[in-house]
Amino acid sequence: MFQGCKTLCLATLRPQSQVYSRCIGSMSKSEVIKRRNEIFDEEKKRQRANVGRIEKIEVKYLSPQTEATLVMNKNLSTPHDCTKHISEGVSSVAALAMVDGKPWDVNRPLVNDCELKILSMNTPETPAVNNAFWRTCSLILGCVAESAFKDNIQVHLHSFVYPVIRSGSFTYDVHIDLPNWKPTRSELQAISALFVKVVQKQLLCERLQVPLSVALDIFKENPFKSKQIPDIASKNGSSVVLYRIGDHIDISKGPMVGNTGIIGRCTVTAIHKLESEDSDRLYRFQGVAIPRGILMNHFAYGLLEERAKKLNRIMWLPQSLGDEDSGDELKAHVSQ
Repeated sequence: MFQGCKTLCLATLRPQSQVYSRCIGSMSKSEVIKRRNEIFDEEKKRQRANVGRIEKIEVKYLSPQTEATLVMNKNLSTPHDCTKHISEGVSSVAALAMVDGKPWDVNRPLVNDCELKILSMNTPETPAVNNAFWRTCSLILGCVAESAFKDNIQVHLHSFVYPVIRSGSFTYDVHIDLPNWKPTRSELQAISALFVKVVQKQLLCERLQVPLSVALDIFKENPFKSKQIPDIASKNGSSVVLYRIGDHIDISKGPMVGNTGIIGRCTVTAIHKLESEDSDRLYRFQGVAIPRGILMNHFAYGLLEERAKKLNRIMWLPQSLGDEDSGDELKAHVSQ
């Protein structure tokens, strides 16, 4: 589908105005993905083993329809596990949890006695669920961008910004070793089809907080992530939060929605080349989506698509990596 140079050595990155050259070796993309997942699984297994003796916690489930007190396993049971004791209907639409009033991934283990609310995409009480939806769309967009190209084209994920719904599109910035690529309509349609495929698989969004050393090992083939990770860890207790959907792993403080099936209609609308000190081959992928079950006619959705084609000028601020108030490791502002 895409054409490009066959080099495996990256010499076009320019962090802090200096040429950064790095060879990723002879590993194929599939081998890199496999290695990352092996490290992720091993760390997940190690953390599970460190839980030790199972302790019980009380989770007070609150909703307009019912209240219940559940006895769950500390550091093991998740809000999603709690929903299985409530009803299949609640479990199927669970997008985000509120634990003692704070946003919480539905697949993240609970650590103490708490009050629990489950939010769907139709829950109007907090913008957190919309932000989690938009953030998850960016996560999927990075997954799609990384997998869309053949092995002979070098691709490095750079970053995605804090979700700003009013911007009209979710984004992901990607280094692609194509100097002046202008995607055709058919290429955008093909990338959109890959996005839809990920959504339809209803993949769980797994969260894992790992030590700095593990994060660096997982992303050692990516010079952008390798540079960002120490800054992220320094603001997060020397640890980094990772998310996995399928076999795709990325960095974000989250939270994300429970699974990719929460997303309904979706489109990759545009890919713009950016001017950046980090890379002269940095492209901004943009898309738009609505939650599953939200009905919208073709004309109205078309208006959203047209708006999402315009260059999203939200800027990534590397000095804000890991800020607690951003809700993400990437904070943004809208340039005027």
